[in-house]
Amino acid sequence: MTTRGAGTSLFFVVVLVFSSSVAYVHSYGGRGENPLSDFIRIQRRKQIELLSSPGGANIVPGPINAAVNEQIDYEGLRKQAPQPVPDFPVYMEPQDGLKTADKIVSLPGQPRVNFNQYSGYVTVDGNAGRALFYYFVEATRFPSTKPLVLWLNGGPGCSSLGSGALAALGPFRVHKNGRTLKRNPYAWNKKANIIFLESPAFVGFSYSNRSSDFNSSGDTRTAHDAYTFLINWLERFPEYKNRELYLAGESYAGHYVPQLADVIIQKNIMPTTSQNMIINLQGLAVGNGLLDELLYMKSRIEFYYTHSLISEEMKDKLISCAPIVSNACTKLESIFEEEVTKDIMSYNIYSPACNSTSDSYNAPVCMNLNLYLHFGYEVSGIFRNETILERRFVD
Repeated sequence: MTTRGAGTSLFFVVVLVFSSSVAYVHSYGGRGENPLSDFIRIQRRKQIELLSSPGGANIVPGPINAAVNEQIDYEGLRKQAPQPVPDFPVYMEPQDGLKTADKIVSLPGQPRVNFNQYSGYVTVDGNAGRALFYYFVEATRFPSTKPLVLWLNGGPGCSSLGSGALAALGPFRVHKNGRTLKRNPYAWNKKANIIFLESPAFVGFSYSNRSSDFNSSGDTRTAHDAYTFLINWLERFPEYKNRELYLAGESYAGHYVPQLADVIIQKNIMPTTSQNMIINLQGLAVGNGLLDELLYMKSRIEFYYTHSLISEEMKDKLISCAPIVSNACTKLESIFEEEVTKDIMSYNIYSPACNSTSDSYNAPVCMNLNLYLHFGYEVSGIFRNETILERRFVD
């Protein structure tokens, strides 16, 4: 996979779509908003094109999907040739000595571990002073034989450090005290070397010195910056240059992952790319990916209906209300939010009823009780402590 000709075979990389359960659907990066209200607002704005695959996220295609799919010329889309990625200059800086400087001796309250970990910045645009923050953990056993995984959280705007590394697949979880760490028995670095990338700039600890970058970000620049990050990072960690690379993410990474893969694939075969800069991309993994928001939302309504959470009458009203702004539709949204889902965790309808140990963190009845809700709140303790951040992660 390190030869230029082999790059073309990467168009056939395996795409893995994973989910934790049938009932778990896209979580909007953990913001806890109500997806149906979002769907109705999106329909009113008319900003989304119907260019997704049938079913949407984890949902089995059904009558609503069939009706929507009739509007889409899938055969025509399949015949469209892939659009080439325009070439762009890749900013590069000397990386000598930075790997050693990035090494983390230990994290606060960390149990003893048998793997190396690093964190630091990689500049992706010298003129703008734009730099992306990463946290890297090597595999627990035989890291030199394990593949490399780049993890991207979605949102857009969710931290791959706070959400990905410390609340999902990283080597540690945060204790309830918000200051110390414990081992994560489901850590992915048991099987691979993992880079958690804060992307794009202004997400997490990533930044730009050019304030206009805040309003000019987009998927194209995000993909270019992530590619530039990889090229420089592989110079900083040259032992991983020819390693098998997998791109993985969730939620809005349904955009980030395939778009970055497209850049890598096309850059690999460009004559301007030196042999030393070819990336050994092997596959992709997207969990609960947001590929097309409008079609996904229609699938979500069908999910509620086919699981007896809403009536057929409610389903039809929600669909018909989507493009309409009216008091009646606003009232319908309120009825759904306040009555239909008040005792249900919408991201896992089979979750236990709300109590002090429940994971139904987004159910209104739980939030109204002001109980200790464990999901995500422990991590905030780490990020409120400047000493921990400066001395352990970003110093």
